[in-house]
Amino acid sequence: MIENLESSYDCSRASADLPQLKQELAELKMQTDSTQHEIEHLNRLENQIHFIENKCLKK
Repeated sequence: MIENLESSYDCSRASADLPQLKQELAELKMQTDSTQHEIEHLNRLENQIHFIENKCLKK
């Protein structure tokens, strides 16, 4: 997970960050018994992925 994801995010990092975030998300989704903390982490990962995709991959 990226700690500080802001509007000034450098899109040149997206090609490295997106696969890492998606892998972390996939691993978290494979867990069957998620705690509230894990659910919040999952939601934050999804938000970060959407943010980067919207900012950097939008045509």
